[in-house]
Amino acid sequence: MSLTGRWWTLASVLLLCGVSGAGSPVPQNSGKRIRVAMIPKLKGISYFNACERGAREAAEELGNVQLIYDGPLKGRVDDQIRIIDNWITQKVDVIAFAANDPDAIAPTLKKARQKGIHVIGYDADANPKSSGREFFVNQATFQAIGYELVDEMARQVGPRASVALISSDLNAPNQKEWTKWMKKRMKEKYPQMKLVAEKYPGEDRQRAMRMTQEVLNAFPDVKGVWGISSVAFPGAADAVKQMGLKGKVAVVGLSTPKDMRPFVKDGVVKTVILWNPVDLGYLTIYAARAVYDGTLKRGMKSFKAGRLGTVKVDGDQILLGPPMKFDRSNIDKFDF
Repeated sequence: MSLTGRWWTLASVLLLCGVSGAGSPVPQNSGKRIRVAMIPKLKGISYFNACERGAREAAEELGNVQLIYDGPLKGRVDDQIRIIDNWITQKVDVIAFAANDPDAIAPTLKKARQKGIHVIGYDADANPKSSGREFFVNQATFQAIGYELVDEMARQVGPRASVALISSDLNAPNQKEWTKWMKKRMKEKYPQMKLVAEKYPGEDRQRAMRMTQEVLNAFPDVKGVWGISSVAFPGAADAVKQMGLKGKVAVVGLSTPKDMRPFVKDGVVKTVILWNPVDLGYLTIYAARAVYDGTLKRGMKSFKAGRLGTVKVDGDQILLGPPMKFDRSNIDKFDF
């Protein structure tokens, strides 16, 4: 065989093995194209809009994922169940959910698993035993978020202040877990901090505002209010602003920079705690693809997720990372 012939044969083998002459992988989309159906707790709010944006980025980047995105216009688990039932009938490949109620949604997710559909959670988990879901993509550990909320409040109002909490629904899984860790942190580190009221306005900003006003009227000694959903936090901040209590009552919580920017600029809110919801949606799609392919399984300690690099896996939890903090110095850098 001539030298030229030998070189052609070698080049052909390298290409068939997916390697270029420079030794780098040849981009391929050899995997089966799959349909991933993703449901938020609520459509049309900034937080889940950001999650959707990240999910679409990942689907386009992977090239072999068709993203189906739909959800309720109100934070109702029965509407979620109806949508998921429809996806089961369509025989999608993976369902990614953010649960409004961890137990009510579980039988429907279990039905999807029994039909051979992969199921993962993100943002708000379902009951892992009764739902049969495979993984939960967690924005940060519940403990880390709960502790940071309390520590930030203590920094702003001191360790002995009377405080109030505005949540979402009583059974919202992530809020329940955050509240549990918040109370643990208060008991252990700030035993003289007094939680005088807890309110549950659902995913309704106007109700959150009214309930915050009611609390501040009923307990004039309250020095701080937590808003621990993406609509409760701006609702609570609205109440403090309208009541003329800026600088007298601190408002700390979880929401998007986009929703909280006016309150930070105005001085009603000093610090916003969250994570990057664009990255959360992005990671969820990479996890969905990996679970379907079998490249993400229980017992693994990490997996690679595109631009996020190597992501930690802890049992059935995929961790995006520690919570982020936004304030006047950096809030303009984020557009979600």
